Amino acid sequence: MQRLLAAVLAVFGLITAAAAQTYPSKPVTIVVALPAGGAVDALARVLAEHMRVTLGQPVIIENMAGAGGTLSMARIVRAEPDGYTIGMGTLSQYVVAAAVYHVQFDVLKDLEPVALLPSVPYWMIGRKNLPANNLQEVVALLKASPNKYSASSVGTASLARFCGMFFQKQTGTNFQFVPYRGGAPALQDLVAGQIDFGCDLAANSLAAYRNGNIKAFAIAAKKRWFATPDIPTTDEAGVPDVYVSTWHGLWAPKGTPEAIVAKVNAAANAAMADPVTQKRIADLGMELPAREQQTPAAFAAFHKAEVEKWFPIVKAAGVKAD
Repeated sequence: MQRLLAAVLAVFGLITAAAAQTYPSKPVTIVVALPAGGAVDALARVLAEHMRVTLGQPVIIENMAGAGGTLSMARIVRAEPDGYTIGMGTLSQYVVAAAVYHVQFDVLKDLEPVALLPSVPYWMIGRKNLPANNLQEVVALLKASPNKYSASSVGTASLARFCGMFFQKQTGTNFQFVPYRGGAPALQDLVAGQIDFGCDLAANSLAAYRNGNIKAFAIAAKKRWFATPDIPTTDEAGVPDVYVSTWHGLWAPKGTPEAIVAKVNAAANAAMADPVTQKRIADLGMELPAREQQTPAAFAAFHKAEVEKWFPIVKAAGVKAD
């Protein structure tokens, strides 16, 4: 019996090795945990354009929003661990949402970290006709009319929501959160004046700010953002300690052969090392991860540390799923 088991395992090992050697032999799908049109979707398409050259196969982007991005993650967990279905998302989906929604999987045990991707801060923005021109004027407006103004939130369990909550705590203000399925539809309503302001992924609304369609009040970071050096930090704007930024990443189903994970990781890193792609990433307002963070092992350790950091914060906040 033991010999039979050993033989079966040996054959399985040979099959797995052969699959890794020929990978990829068909198109690879990257399932993005947010709707099309936002900054995360834009980053996915920029990277996919270069990755298809390295992999020698088409890289297809599929957008799958809903339930804070956990539907997309569930799809990756259930997919065949063959490298042809890869998940892409951010700290909001692959850490925060997993702490809020009742999911049937473990983000650390049931997913294979593949590659850490660029990061970007959040910032406080408002509709262009909001009667405030800086963050202190926003605070005064909110205090004068509690619960009159509305702020965007991507779902009820996102960094946008937590950024808004941090802002409320630091300023003693109250306003209504309006949940959206993604940053793109939230920004559309802000530009249209349907909502008043929000704490948004800065890359998502950078173009709208540059085009004069929204106001930007402060960067939720300790230092100014390279893409808009004229915009002060929250500390400089008089609302200290509101720091929120996010990172992006790629994940595969658990059990994906190490050699396949390495190939996808190498393709993602090759894209980020390409000068033309780097320029396009910088145009999105995103910063590349450090070289020492670009291996699957380093990303796995980083993801674990982020889960251990954010899960207690999310649980303590008592945010409920939709």
